[in-house]
Amino acid sequence: MSRGFADDPKPWQVLSRTYLFKRPPWLTLRQDHVRLPSGQEIPEYWVSEYPPWVNVVAVTQDQLLVLIRQYRPGIDAVHFELPAGVVDDADASMEAAARRELLEETGYGGGRWVQLTALSANPALQTNLTFCFVAEDVELQAEAAPEQTEDLRVHLISLHDAPRLLAEGNMVQALHVAPLAQYLLGRLHKQP
Repeated sequence: MSRGFADDPKPWQVLSRTYLFKRPPWLTLRQDHVRLPSGQEIPEYWVSEYPPWVNVVAVTQDQLLVLIRQYRPGIDAVHFELPAGVVDDADASMEAAARRELLEETGYGGGRWVQLTALSANPALQTNLTFCFVAEDVELQAEAAPEQTEDLRVHLISLHDAPRLLAEGNMVQALHVAPLAQYLLGRLHKQP
């Protein structure tokens, strides 16, 4: 959570809430009737509810970035992505979900883990956060076992080539670009 400031805007008051569509975890759409601090009302404000998401900047001992490629029907294209997914009710923690997703999608696991950041895809219209982790010194532990609806290709990319991959638009998922860029910038600042 970010720290507040004395002059922060006040929250909106929810006067009523109606659920229009519920298909968890993929889409729950609600309509709120809200009153702003100014007194103005918005009778129809739509919000999408999602469970938390996770993703992983995974790096092998050989300094190779573990990425995937898969078709995304929303933009009708294939790009590089971080291993990622939805937090399940059975996951003990965000990190446990991230470890599960990395192993399922790529077969990689182990290593040293730290949470890098938490991001919102669209805080105006979505309720969830994406919890981003770094896993360094990961190793191939098993064969990838993606879900039946996933058709993934695992790629190992040199960390040296990762900035070019971002600069050339080969990764377009904003919730994946941001933590990878943050990780790469952090590495740059640690160098003598």
